[in-house]
Amino acid sequence: MNASVFSDVACALGEGPLWHPERQQLFWFDILGKRMLSVEGDETRIWQFAQCVSAAGWVDHDTLVIASQTGLWRFDLLSEERVLLCPLEADNPTTRSNDGRADPWGGFWIGTMGFHAEKGAGAIYRYYRGELRQLVSDVTISNAICFAPDRSCAYYADTNVGTILRQPLAVQSGWPEGEAEVYLDFSGEDFGADGAVVDADGNLWNAQWGAGRVACYSPEGALLASVSVPTPQSSCPAFGGADLSTLYITTAAEGLDRSPAGQTFAAPTSVVGQREHQVIL
Repeated sequence: MNASVFSDVACALGEGPLWHPERQQLFWFDILGKRMLSVEGDETRIWQFAQCVSAAGWVDHDTLVIASQTGLWRFDLLSEERVLLCPLEADNPTTRSNDGRADPWGGFWIGTMGFHAEKGAGAIYRYYRGELRQLVSDVTISNAICFAPDRSCAYYADTNVGTILRQPLAVQSGWPEGEAEVYLDFSGEDFGADGAVVDADGNLWNAQWGAGRVACYSPEGALLASVSVPTPQSSCPAFGGADLSTLYITTAAEGLDRSPAGQTFAAPTSVVGQREHQVIL
């Protein structure tokens, strides 16, 4: 399968696509450009920030939780008012936020990493019921945070290590329970495991940095399908559209000097994604 251009606005580091189910609208981020983007009608809407921003979850029709390099924020799409929910490594100038996604219990998982991918500088956290708790430490490039539809597990990756891990979760609360295990091992490949999303059947779709594709794997780890984009630095996928069968894919222009690097793409698929989970504040 091949993807077509959804937005031709080039992002230095496109990330964090989120399909808002109530607004029927895609939001995504240019981390290095310090901006959030969306398409409204025929126009691309851009919100500019003073810090790097990377990921979001939806709270209600007009409210998002946005992760920045220093905190998690409640953001009103209409007034653009921003209220700090909690600091996120605010006292550490080395790091910024990266990949993140809401979980089925209403929590929000967010990863951090060094601005220059300093080894082991990042971590993965969960914000739940007003508390930010660190789940994983010594992460170099946090990525691939997503959740099985049966609530059995979370997935996450350290792109620098090259593995996607599967973490069992407590059914009632969603907190990690037991040890994470290796789900996919790409340590010998020439691409990086970047952002990921799980569809309604439990298959994981992983954006593969350097390969220009999003590859789909069964819960058992078998390669099932792939969607290609015409630029190598594919960074994160999200399912959206009226029936949740469109796969949106962000890419990055950083280090590349030609279009369509950094543009955002969309591809029709024969599967259905999960409805993005609502963050409960």
